[in-house]
Amino acid sequence: IKFDKGDPRDPINFSYARKWSITLICCAFAGITAAASSSYSISYESMIHDLNCTRLQATLGLSLYAIGFGIVPLISSSFSEECGRRPIYIMSSALFLLAEVMNALAPNIQTVVVSRALQGIFGACGGSLVGGSIADIWQPHERGLPMSLFAFSSLFSFGLGSAFGGLIAASPHLGWRWVQWVHVMFTGAFLLGAILVMRETRSSIVLARIAKDTRKMTGDPRYRSSADIDKLSMSSLIKMSCTRPLYLLLTEPVVQSFSLWVGFIWGIVYCLFESVTTEFQSVYNFSISDTGLYSCVRGNVGAIIGFMANMYQETLYRKYFPTKGQEARLYMPCVAAIVLPVSMFIYAWTASPNIPWIVPLIGLTAFMSGTFVIYQVSFLYLADCYGPYASSAQAGQSLARNLMALMFPLFTQQMFAGMTYKWGLTLWALLSVVMAPTPWVLFFYGSKIRSRSKVSRKILEAEQQKLDGDTTVASSPTEEKSMQV
Repeated sequence: IKFDKGDPRDPINFSYARKWSITLICCAFAGITAAASSSYSISYESMIHDLNCTRLQATLGLSLYAIGFGIVPLISSSFSEECGRRPIYIMSSALFLLAEVMNALAPNIQTVVVSRALQGIFGACGGSLVGGSIADIWQPHERGLPMSLFAFSSLFSFGLGSAFGGLIAASPHLGWRWVQWVHVMFTGAFLLGAILVMRETRSSIVLARIAKDTRKMTGDPRYRSSADIDKLSMSSLIKMSCTRPLYLLLTEPVVQSFSLWVGFIWGIVYCLFESVTTEFQSVYNFSISDTGLYSCVRGNVGAIIGFMANMYQETLYRKYFPTKGQEARLYMPCVAAIVLPVSMFIYAWTASPNIPWIVPLIGLTAFMSGTFVIYQVSFLYLADCYGPYASSAQAGQSLARNLMALMFPLFTQQMFAGMTYKWGLTLWALLSVVMAPTPWVLFFYGSKIRSRSKVSRKILEAEQQKLDGDTTVASSPTEEKSMQV
């Protein structure tokens, strides 16, 4: 059983209305999980006072939330291969909602930390599938805008989470628990939308269901989809999903360099969750609500600028792809590599009572713009480079990125206490300078680096085979097994 050309049951042939409804509902979940990070961190003071805990204990809830997004994608792809994407979206959002309820009702900090870890696990189950869902329904040349919206929804929601979290936590009648209750309301609305709007987008699952219905109607057991014929056991799928990303992360220079660079930047983002609130309260005497609005402006304006930069990057990609290949994705990341350390220096050296608060705001906004560019390109560039291994390369990058997000907040306050904000942030800026050559090296030498890779040679052979024999190459664990590393 296979799809005929133009078959409306094939997710790639869905109507544009259905494609956009699925894309928007997926991006909404990415936004909800992102807002859960920033809104939690800005409500620390209310939580610390209410639960009589230390700041380090409260920070542990932020770090454990991030690690779920690093580990779970190694496993979730196996379950989506077996069950499809739609059931996982519904199940993960329902469990994410219950974990938020657990957080809101927590009697002590230990319960908060456990609930945050569960939120990270369940949020990552669905959140890790968004990029794959977009790839399921959009052709490669159509993915630029949907992927930009995915990145935009994540980073824009960081700012929104800070804004409403600060306003709610600052109210003496509400506090940190109501931050969680508001999240419960939004997650409940998403769950309802997912049930009503979401459709299965993994083509192998759709074909398997068609084959099952055909067998039932005809009584002929010979009808099978390719996924049924080549189906692996769940244990084999999990083993492959866990080992291949680690293999690529440990052996592929492109994955290693991009993961280290993106992970470092992501760690700084989580450090900013920790530092911006306390720094602006001490330097400019901002209230929690003022700091939340400040963070909202910084995150949202940065996301808008980054979104526009990525739209321009798509234009450059289409123009220069015939000559530069995959490295045509890296024009704007090369610019972002310069913007990031400059913006960190601006923030580090202008956050002073003698300098208006708008100046460090400009530095932070520029930093978030550069982060937005890098965040999106990290998905697209690895997908372009690793074809059938794209999901594994992205899972390896996600693991490295979220490990940094786990570790950085745990020593942020101690570092700033010992070095002061100015010199601590200057250290981050200097390390950003050290890592700035990463996209430039890949831009000029990326193709040569990949040509020496065993994995890349297999991908080139598969692409040539596809051109010669019209062989379909997919990125799911089952369909990748014939090209094992």
